[in-house]
Amino acid sequence: MNDKKIISCQNISKRFKEGKLDVEVLRGITLDIHAGEKIAIVGSSGSGKSTLLHILGGLDLPSEGNVQILDQDIAKLSDTQRGKLRNKSLGFIYQFHHLLPEFTALENVAMPLLIGGAKVLDATKKASDILAKVGLGQRLNHKPGQLSGGERQRAAIARALVTNPQAVLADEPTGNLDQKTAMHIFDLMQSLNQEMQTAFIIVTHDMQLAEKMDKVYNLVDGIFIEEKK
Repeated sequence: MNDKKIISCQNISKRFKEGKLDVEVLRGITLDIHAGEKIAIVGSSGSGKSTLLHILGGLDLPSEGNVQILDQDIAKLSDTQRGKLRNKSLGFIYQFHHLLPEFTALENVAMPLLIGGAKVLDATKKASDILAKVGLGQRLNHKPGQLSGGERQRAAIARALVTNPQAVLADEPTGNLDQKTAMHIFDLMQSLNQEMQTAFIIVTHDMQLAEKMDKVYNLVDGIFIEEKK
């Protein structure tokens, strides 16, 4: 790990209000994520893990507190500016791969680059290279329906990494996979973390996966409790 801060959040809280209902999901959370760091966030269902991940990734704004991505205060950016910052600097992996079924693995992975303005030839080359890195070099022209669950998740990881992001935020990335495939996916993320110095922030129920990270935070009643390793 180095000292470069990728994401920094200070005293963030999140409330959801609907009619008379007022629920505080996150309370006073402070966290710094550095380049190359691997962090797991665990907690019971409904504890706010996914909400926190969305705030860290600039997909949502906190009710209170401050979030900076690469020293930029996301609350001071327009929706368009936040979108550009996310596309350039962050990658996202979800429990469900969210690959577009009508496109090939290569086209799905090239998409973030094309959205960012890359030329088709350059985007295709980068997408091909990263798919080879995750073991899908022979499956470039297969559509998601022609890939196994583990292959689809590897394609989703390739898509998250194709822009060379500073950090990847993953929401239950192995939740739909059997244990053997899940461990293979984690080993892949581990090697990419070391090779590319990409920070990984992973929300997971899988304690076996969490224990392999540098730090584990337990989200209880909206508050962080760091698990000492």
